Amino acid sequence: MGPGDLAEVLAPIPGASDERILVGRETFDDAGVFFLSDELALVQTVDFFAPIVDDPYTFGQIAAANALSDVYAMGGQPLTALNIVAFPNDKLPLAILTDILRGGLDKVHEAGAHIIGGHTILDEEIKYGLAVTGRAHPKFLLTNAAAKPGDRLVLTKPLGTGILATAIKRGELAPSAQAEVLASMTTLNGGASRAALAVGARCATDVTGFGLLGHASHVARASGVTLRFSVAAIPAFAGAADAWARGVNTGGAERNLEYVNPLVDWGSSTDAQRALLVDPQTSGGLLVAVGPDRVAAYLSRVAGAVEVGTVTERAEFAIVLQ
Repeated sequence: MGPGDLAEVLAPIPGASDERILVGRETFDDAGVFFLSDELALVQTVDFFAPIVDDPYTFGQIAAANALSDVYAMGGQPLTALNIVAFPNDKLPLAILTDILRGGLDKVHEAGAHIIGGHTILDEEIKYGLAVTGRAHPKFLLTNAAAKPGDRLVLTKPLGTGILATAIKRGELAPSAQAEVLASMTTLNGGASRAALAVGARCATDVTGFGLLGHASHVARASGVTLRFSVAAIPAFAGAADAWARGVNTGGAERNLEYVNPLVDWGSSTDAQRALLVDPQTSGGLLVAVGPDRVAAYLSRVAGAVEVGTVTERAEFAIVLQ
């Protein structure tokens, strides 16, 4: 569901008032956080979707990495996960589901966590994902609400997975480019999260279905700041812009653009650049706000991370492209 529709649905529903809820839905953070003790909080999230690649095992890995990322985006460490499955077992061999679950299990084990159960339903379309529980220290969280003027913005993975996943389905992506994007989507964000905490960062979000600008707008709103991006510095996967120019796009990108359009000063950005900035990502990277004196240390710890902008006092627009 697009961010605009989701906000409309949730608007009439009261938020939680329990003081033990350290992070709820009000700030559009990536996961909820519940206080247990002075040194322990639970981090909880859920994510599932239909296949974006044909290989079942790879799909399971991507879906699991995507769900685990929400815990990492809060500065947490995954502990347990529950499988969520929809499967047309009257139309497809059950071996396909076995491979999906095996891919998810391997990725959860890579994260140092465990799958302890799940739930299945019969459906016309395959869907798979996880409900994940993690732990974090209540005083060392990464949230949407902690960006400060002067912070530098760092993105840890390139953009374009939505466009390229569509190109893969159409058989329009070269094997080398396909391997690159699949490797990225199956890479956990755990290292990027731990590095953020190590350098003292307190603000991060993972870039997933709402696109870079959608998730950035939630940071801007929750923190009361403006995010200024250097468009030329934002990394993208090889072939993504060319695929978009050939007409490869997603419905999610259109919904994301409609949502962020009134919040963004687009500057001199091109149509192709805008398409990448609102492209819905699957298992994308983290967008981290890092203190200016610590950004070099963070970049040295996270392979592929790129400084892409700055945080300033709140201005007319939540996001400014330069």
